[in-house]
Amino acid sequence: MRDNVQKRNGFTLIEILIVMAIVALLLTIALPRYFGSLERSKDVALQENLKVLRLSLDRFYVDKGRYPQVLEELVEQKYLRAVPVDPITESADTWVLIPARNEEEEEGIGDVKSGAPGTTKDGRSYGEL
Repeated sequence: MRDNVQKRNGFTLIEILIVMAIVALLLTIALPRYFGSLERSKDVALQENLKVLRLSLDRFYVDKGRYPQVLEELVEQKYLRAVPVDPITESADTWVLIPARNEEEEEGIGDVKSGAPGTTKDGRSYGEL
């Protein structure tokens, strides 16, 4: 009787193929959602970094009566811990600096925009944010 019963060690080829097919199906469902949410999170992070930079520029102007000449001045004066990174370009050097425009013709950075090429998920250019 012992000879008729074979001991199974491991998985059959069919079982492995079925498991691999299920894993592949789950990945095709999950990966597009993951990458879409990753792009949306970069858009939100960019908007938040722009908001922080603009608030810091405004606070600097209110405190000092002038705009900073470079973004690093905000760090030196303790308005920021570090110049935020543009999450799209992954660099702090790609910010587009907009000169201040007021009646006194003061020099300095009045606004900041992203220098990233392309558009957000809702179709706006990164430079418009």
